Amino acid sequence: MHDVLIKNARLVDGTGAPWFYGSLGVLGERIAALGQVDAPARRVIDACGRVVAPGFIDAHSHSDDALFKNPQAESKVRQGVTTEVIGQCGSSAAPREPKSDHTEPFASFAEYLELLEARGIGVNIVPLVGHGNIRARVLELADRKATAEELEQMCALTQAALEAGAHGLTTGLIYPPSCYGDHAEIVALAKVVAAHGGIYASHMRDEGKGMLASVAETIDVGRQAKLPVHISHHKVCGPQNFGLVKDSLALVDAVRLEGIDVTLDQYPYTATSTGLKVVVPQWAHAGGADAMRERLADLPIRARITQEILENLTTGRQWDCILVASCQKEHNKQFEGRTLQEISTMMGKEPVEACLDLLMEENFDVAMVRFAMCEADVEYVMQHPLVMIGSDAALRATYGPLSTGKPHPRAYGTFPRVLGTYVRERGVLRLEEAVRKMTSFPAQRFQLFDRGLLRPGAYADLVMFDEGAVDDLATYSEPHAYPRGIDMVMVNGAIVVENGEHSGLLPGKVLRRDSR
Repeated sequence: MHDVLIKNARLVDGTGAPWFYGSLGVLGERIAALGQVDAPARRVIDACGRVVAPGFIDAHSHSDDALFKNPQAESKVRQGVTTEVIGQCGSSAAPREPKSDHTEPFASFAEYLELLEARGIGVNIVPLVGHGNIRARVLELADRKATAEELEQMCALTQAALEAGAHGLTTGLIYPPSCYGDHAEIVALAKVVAAHGGIYASHMRDEGKGMLASVAETIDVGRQAKLPVHISHHKVCGPQNFGLVKDSLALVDAVRLEGIDVTLDQYPYTATSTGLKVVVPQWAHAGGADAMRERLADLPIRARITQEILENLTTGRQWDCILVASCQKEHNKQFEGRTLQEISTMMGKEPVEACLDLLMEENFDVAMVRFAMCEADVEYVMQHPLVMIGSDAALRATYGPLSTGKPHPRAYGTFPRVLGTYVRERGVLRLEEAVRKMTSFPAQRFQLFDRGLLRPGAYADLVMFDEGAVDDLATYSEPHAYPRGIDMVMVNGAIVVENGEHSGLLPGKVLRRDSR
């Protein structure tokens, strides 16, 4: 007897093959039967008029710490996400030193994963380790080349994370301290990852005019270290650079013919999101927040920083394109959802001064949303067969500590947006190809060979949705909104979301490398 029988469904199996009518039986944590299934079950779900697919895999997530604040993973699982790949852009929850804003130091990667399991999670987690964490443990925030001894220590930390279950290494090469690591350092750490069968994923050094050189740098890590490489949230920013994605994807196609294993991910929006402090030149971050504050208080140094910021406006970082997404201090929350141009008027200051003063007052902890890409590029990248889908967002919820601010709507809407806007409305992708990009393709990339497909024996990570109604409802002005059209989500055989309600169950697993 099956635990659950889902009948009369349009089954989209994750391979990209055409949908077919059938039923699906679940026993325990796994799919037990598929096709014309007519067997008794403890629970029968009639999926007439609905699509049933493998649960979506968020190939690029930042929920590392958020899972402790909302283990239900509300904004992700309600999109149909059943697995998140965390530790992205060079920043992971571990290893790290104790900090005032974290109750958990997570001195080791193993400690972090064990605590995550002990507390329970609503979705599966694929952990990656961040180069920024590794470098900070050895060099803190020093802007210099690592010594041979320091590099050896970084290699040891990387190996420890891999042995604890990390699937690979990520870099955030626009963020200190990851940006202070040179190419040789990255290659050396990647060779450690290669020896453990892992992957290297990168938020590249430049997603503007230098994007092609950054793609080449990422590829060269794979060439030298002999490991798979993955380009995070592929895009190009700034109107003068629009269209370069055609050249970058052609380059990826060419090197794959050479035998270099390169893939990419993307989120389906024309706005980016990160910390506002990235507008400050990288050299000014060295030493951390206190050192940056001292530099900004020194008038000649502040003048230099200001000049460099203004010069960078030519890359598309105009003030009316930058929204402040979140502030920490109550009296600054009036700025959330407003552009820096608007904030400068409210403050009675030039935009660059308003930006720097707000950063200093908030101890540099301000999130932003920046409109920097074009729709034509988003669609071109999305159609490429080597591109999968990732939200580039931490999970959120419409209640509790994760309900504040004006975060990028991708935290709530990425996967339904692909299905609603880009499949149903615009026809950019076939339904089956969109599902492949959100299921079997990322599963293959991260070696989750028993997930991402509708197959007997595979884990029962499933999503049932209404193809005609599924859509994202989160907007830039009102981002805290769950999507519509996601009728049921199952994680490891347990129903987590049904009819718009979260069951409260936490059946997720930490999918350590080689543990699956």
